Amino acid sequence: MRLRAATPSDAAAVVAIYAPYVTGSAITFELEPPSVEEMAERIEAVAGRYPWIVAEDADGHLAGYVYACPFRARAAYRFAVETTVYLRPEAVGRGLGRRLYAPLLDALERQGFTQAVAAIALPNEASVALHERLGFSPSGTYREVGFKLGRWLDVGLWQRRLASPADPPREPLPLDAIGAYLE
Repeated sequence: MRLRAATPSDAAAVVAIYAPYVTGSAITFELEPPSVEEMAERIEAVAGRYPWIVAEDADGHLAGYVYACPFRARAAYRFAVETTVYLRPEAVGRGLGRRLYAPLLDALERQGFTQAVAAIALPNEASVALHERLGFSPSGTYREVGFKLGRWLDVGLWQRRLASPADPPREPLPLDAIGAYLE
């Protein structure tokens, strides 16, 4: 697998990975898969500020992706990010999630973000195990905040410190200021 930065041209492949999670699981709270155009806009919206990484097999097909985005919109939250990872079903359990997350977390740390937060729809033992292996710790649960597939769902929050908070804080750097983050 080759890891590389995602581009808007990856949108169709990203949607192909993500859509089954939307339509067949409670892992995401979206109810309809985004269009290819909308996914391209999502990738482009964070370009240069937050890493978005894809895993590409020898045939050029995407097997998974990981990305960071703002944790919350208000300015005081700008030092924290939310992270997520999605894999093709056949790639689950083979270490690809950890392999994708490693350069993401490294880049975020080098940029100066202080906290990474993963919001996990519960139950999801595989995602909880992955995040805990990566150093995330449980930090809270939103009870019954989503209704999907005929049931109320909880969302657990897992958090990992990236860089130590400074006083006063240093603004996180754009991606191009940290140099290469993928080999």
